[in-house]
Amino acid sequence: MVLTSAAKASRNRAPGREVRAKKPPAGIAQAKKAGATRKPNLREAILCAAEELFSTNGFTAVSIRDIAQAAGANPGSVTYHFKTKDGLLLEIYQRHCGPMNRRRSELLAAANRVRDLQDRLEAIVRAYVLPAFSSGSDLAGGGARFTRLRAVMSAEGNDVARRIIAQTFDDTSHAFIDAIHDSLPHIARKEIVWRSHFLLGALYYTLVTPERVSRLSRGEADGADAASAIEQLVRATVAALQASAVDVPEPSRRSTTTGRG
Repeated sequence: MVLTSAAKASRNRAPGREVRAKKPPAGIAQAKKAGATRKPNLREAILCAAEELFSTNGFTAVSIRDIAQAAGANPGSVTYHFKTKDGLLLEIYQRHCGPMNRRRSELLAAANRVRDLQDRLEAIVRAYVLPAFSSGSDLAGGGARFTRLRAVMSAEGNDVARRIIAQTFDDTSHAFIDAIHDSLPHIARKEIVWRSHFLLGALYYTLVTPERVSRLSRGEADGADAASAIEQLVRATVAALQASAVDVPEPSRRSTTTGRG
């Protein structure tokens, strides 16, 4: 009797031992759904699938094969359009952040023309925050999925992701830090870098978990209200930027009363 290869494999398998397939990364189903929802062509389907998988699992854990499976493509199609997984991640950042960075630069140029320093500072911060809320979709810098991807990439610490993030954002970030420093010349630039860093974290969290605001406020605030979120972020950031420098202690009550007659 001639055995098929499948039958041979079954006969040679140890009794009671099961062959387990490699578990696919989380988000495959969501990635397939994302690709099916917006799929004018295969290239777009691959981008959508990769973005969903990266935002769920990180960069390192996702393979070209995983992306192809989620996009309904073969691995060769992924490498044909994007060469490598690095090139795919770079394309995701460019298509989101190109429009967002251009809008930020436009708003920053307008903010820098404001004469009153207090009003200028608020306009600068608003110019940074507003474009992140500019779209309810996951394109043009808006949307929770890409914001989640950015947070995951930053936390993962992958060298490729770190290089792409720097390549995408550093020029714009320097422009905003310099503009804030011009409005607050008495605050050291290193202090402004720290406070801008905190703004970025607050922005991530606000976009990714708006339901937390609604829950902790017991329904008095709507975390999904973009207009309110923008105002809260702008006001809190302006106040933080204007705080005294860390290396300059607040005057104590004793020192302020010394010398009074």
